[in-house]
Amino acid sequence: MPGYEDQKDDILRRLRRIEGQVRGLQRMVEQDTYCIDVLTQVSATTAALRSTALALLDEHLNCCVSEAIGQGGDQAKEKVGEASQAIARLVRS
Repeated sequence: MPGYEDQKDDILRRLRRIEGQVRGLQRMVEQDTYCIDVLTQVSATTAALRSTALALLDEHLNCCVSEAIGQGGDQAKEKVGEASQAIARLVRS
């Protein structure tokens, strides 16, 4: 079971809202909307994706990583490593 299972509905709701934002961006470009207005919406969409990623990361840390640390061993190191790599990817993006 994924660590975000308890938040699945919220995550899906966020992703559907982001999907709508992206469709709105496509319409804006099709309608030749002013560049700055499109860029403003791109920024809002990017922020929504980051927020969703942070929510998923929080769930991963609180569930998957916490459980693995409780069990100890190689799985704990693996889960902490995965989380660290995910954080690095988010920081770079």
